[in-house]
Parts: sequence; C-alpha cells; structure tokens
Amino acid sequence: MKKLNLILIVFVLLTALVGCEQKKSQEQTKADPEMVKQFDEFVKKFEAKYIPLFKETNLASWNASISGKEEDFKKVAEFQNKITAVLSNKEDFSTLKKIHSSKGITDSIKKRELEILYLGFLGNQADTAKLNAINGAQNQIEQKFGNFRAEVGGKKMSDNEIEDILMTSKDSKELESAWLAHKKIGPVVADDVKKLVKMRNEVAKDLGYLNYHEMKLKLSEQDPAEILKLFDELDLLTKDAFKKEKDEIDAFFADKYKIKKEELMPWHFQNRFFQEAPKIYKVDLDSYYKDKDLEKLTSDYYNGIGIPIDDIMKNSDLKEKPGKNQHAFCTDIDNVGDVRVLCNIKPTEKWMNTMLHEFGHAAYDKYIDNKNLPFALRDPAHTFTTEAIAMIFGRFSSNGTWMKDMKLVTEDEAKKISDDAFKSLRLQQLVFSRWSQVMYRFEKSMYENPDQDLNKLWWDLVEKYQLLKRPKDRNEPDWATKIHIALYPCYYHNYHLGELLASQLYNYIGTNILKASDTKNQSFVGKPEVGKYLQEKVFAPGARYYWNDMIEKATGEKLTAKYYAKQFVNQ
Repeated sequence: MKKLNLILIVFVLLTALVGCEQKKSQEQTKADPEMVKQFDEFVKKFEAKYIPLFKETNLASWNASISGKEEDFKKVAEFQNKITAVLSNKEDFSTLKKIHSSKGITDSIKKRELEILYLGFLGNQADTAKLNAINGAQNQIEQKFGNFRAEVGGKKMSDNEIEDILMTSKDSKELESAWLAHKKIGPVVADDVKKLVKMRNEVAKDLGYLNYHEMKLKLSEQDPAEILKLFDELDLLTKDAFKKEKDEIDAFFADKYKIKKEELMPWHFQNRFFQEAPKIYKVDLDSYYKDKDLEKLTSDYYNGIGIPIDDIMKNSDLKEKPGKNQHAFCTDIDNVGDVRVLCNIKPTEKWMNTMLHEFGHAAYDKYIDNKNLPFALRDPAHTFTTEAIAMIFGRFSSNGTWMKDMKLVTEDEAKKISDDAFKSLRLQQLVFSRWSQVMYRFEKSMYENPDQDLNKLWWDLVEKYQLLKRPKDRNEPDWATKIHIALYPCYYHNYHLGELLASQLYNYIGTNILKASDTKNQSFVGKPEVGKYLQEKVFAPGARYYWNDMIEKATGEKLTAKYYAKQFVNQ
C-alpha cells in the first residue's frame, strides 16, 4: 500500500486531476504574463511554508507507526493541523482561484501544477476546526489499531501469529478462537469510525458534495457512476469463475477439517478476511521461502532490472516490534529521495509478495523526476498507477519462472510447480476481486447512510460476493476490523484498477520491450530494459499527465480490462 502524501490532506489525493477543468484551460492559448508572475510568486511563498511541514508531518507519522506511542501520534496531529491551516487559508485560496479562473497559465507543467494546487486548497476550504477534528480522530484510531493485539488462550498475538494459526491449524475450535480474537478490535474502534464517517460527510456536504465517498472519487478524477459501472462489469466478469473455484475451495476444506461443506465458516479459509487465496494446491510456496533472506531477494531483483533500491532498503523498517503498525506501506518523506517502506516480514510467500509490492511503490517514488518537476507534481499519475506497479512485482512471488530465475528452485522444480503456482496466482486474483467488491460497495453504502445497520450490510455483502456464511446470531462490527475503512477511506477500488493496469503493463512489456513469444511466463529477472522502460514512461513523468494519458503514452492504449481477463479469467 502507498501511504498517501499530505498536500491534499484528509480529502483529496495529491494526484487529483480534473478533466473538465483541463478542457476549459485549453480554451486559453495565450499566456497572461501578469497571471504567470502572480502564480510564480504564489508557488514560491506556498512551498516555503508547506514543504518543511510536509517533511515533518511524514517523519512524525513514520515514527508513530513504528513506536505506537501516544506522544508520537500527538505530534502527527499537530503537524497535520498546521498543514490544514496552510491549505485552508482563505486569502491564499482567493489568489489561487483568481489565477485558476483567468486561464492565463498555458505552459503545460505550470498548468498541471496549478490544477493540483487549486484542488488541494479547494478540498480544504471547509471549517478548519472540523478538519483538525478529523485529523485528531484519525490519529486516535490509528493508535488503537497499532497497539491492539489479539488474545488467544491468555496469550497476546500479533496479526502474523493469528494468520499463522488460521493457515496451519486443523482444529476448528482453535481456528474460531483465533478469528474471533482478531475481531475484538471491531468494538474498540467501531463507534469512533462511525463518528469519523459522519465528520467526513459533514465536511463533504459543506463543500457541495452528497457525501464523502462521492467527493473522494470526484476529486481524484473518477466519476462515481463510471466506477460503479466498472465494478458491475467486473462482477459479471469474475463471478462464475469465482463460484467454480469456491466450490473447489469448499471441497478441499471440508475434507481437510472433516466437516460438511455447509459447516464451513469464515475462520476455515486461512485468512482473517478471505482476501487472499487459500493454499489448496499441492505446491507449498512457503517452503521455498522459509530459510530465505527476503530483503536480499528483493534488493537483488530490483537491482537486476535496473532499478536499484538499496538506499530505500537501508532507510526502511521491516521487522515486527511491539506497538508497531502491523501492516505494510511505502511513504515518500520529502519528495526528493527519502523513500521508506514499513513491513513486518516473515520468511513466507505472502511477505515475499508484500516486499516486492511495497518496493514497487518505492521504486516509483524514487524515480519520479524530482529534479525537473515542481514539488506538486512529484507523485504518481494516480494512486492506482502506483498500485499497478506494486502489483506487477508482487505477483512474481508465486511465479514459477521468477522463482527459477531467482534461483529459488531448479528448472525441473519450476516445471513441476509452475502449473500449480499459476493456479495459485489466478485464484488469488479471483479471490481478491470478490473481496474488493465487498470493500467498494460497503464504503459506498456506508457513506450514503452511516446510520444503517452496518453489521448487517457487511455480512450481506460478504455472503453475496465472497460466498461465505455469516456466523450464526453474530451481530458485531466486523467491518470495523479492516483498517482501511477507518484510515484509508474510499481507496480500495483503486487496488482493482491497479490490477487491471498491472496486467496491461505486463502484457505490453512482454510483447514490446522483451519481444517474448511467451508473455505468460515472464519474470523480468536480469532485464534492465524493463527498468529503463518503467523509469522513462511511467515513473519519471510523475503527475505531469492526466492518468489515462500517461497510460496511453506508456502502452498505446487507454486503461482496459481485456488483458486482466486474458491473464486470469479466460482460462
């Protein structure tokens, strides 16, 4: 996951680009020297105030994520409030609005910079006290998540330890106990999250939107109606293939646990949320990583494709610690090269995937052309474009060809495991596609009506899209146990857009850069031309282009689902 930068704090992704405004700005073809002068002066003053706060806020957030200490989270809130004060300044926004409406900025770089700054300020023109309250509420919830440890049999356990039980135990009662123990974070944060949802909605309405979900999508240049249409299409595309796979999964676990299919419950599927593919094939991918140095594998791989990340590895925090955020993310501290990754790695395929994924984000950030782009454009073209890069690389952890090329298996072993390894990857895509439906539709509905029965809504969606059975008589806020709903709202649909683009880029690289006859089994290992292509066509432009223009420049096509379907559905 890419931890969002803070120029559009709380509401707007830094990469927000508004197409209608772009078209309007093109009506003016002649620059207005006075407006150019005023804009240059504005940017100079803005950056002098904003950039130091940007860095300090990210450093404070990084430290708090590692320590889990209340005083560190207080520092984050203080800096976030200072950033909010900069972006909510009415006088500055009035100046920026005048420049924006003048159409006097015609240089392509300045025009893009103006768009992003304008939207950054626009999203913060609500009541400052409300924005600060949201900052504080988010930090309190993050602290609760960071310090929570599930308790099983009197022992406090990390998320990794809970996942280990769910993955390895054959005792249904032990599985249920571990699953329920993890869900106890729900009641701890649920009321706070509901309040936060209403606070976000209130500010969105103050700014003229129906709710926060609608605002978040529109300000990231995504039409809510088009996103809904896309997810409806993805539902139709994947549901039959998933149902077939789910029948096989159920048969596998019914046999494993010696129970009937209809007795299978959510804790029987090896994952807290059934967002990852269970291990139902003969290949045991974890066995190939159990004694391996994941940090070295990650570094060697990226270095070999011409994208060195040793400096990022050195600055990262990758092992478990008490109080530390138990998830994984990448963050760019200063937009001039201090990129870091947080993980909690164990020698498993899952964490190999996560390392490749997060350092994909990191590579994108590192190789944005921060020497020639203005500060506001030193970010990916869109949040889902950086997810796409992370996903291309993350997929390799279960790719037999990649494992062979990285000398994790012999050529003979690769031949033996490649079929099952690909089936595992395909299953992962189908499982995740259904999970992303739950997340997208839950958040959409929650922001439309936060007073509805959210516990029921959650399980209705889980049953419909994931084909899991809700535990009998359960009425707990299980939706609140997913940290993204509280801290990374209305974001999850971008993961699936990222999967689509990952397949599109993967196909393009195999066909046009490597000119491979077999594009299905590419690993990119030792292919610096891949890194060169990504740096030049995807990373370096940053937010210079509207995201679909960047994709077209890089692949020759707008974003399309056909390569995702070709790779994972039409098998």
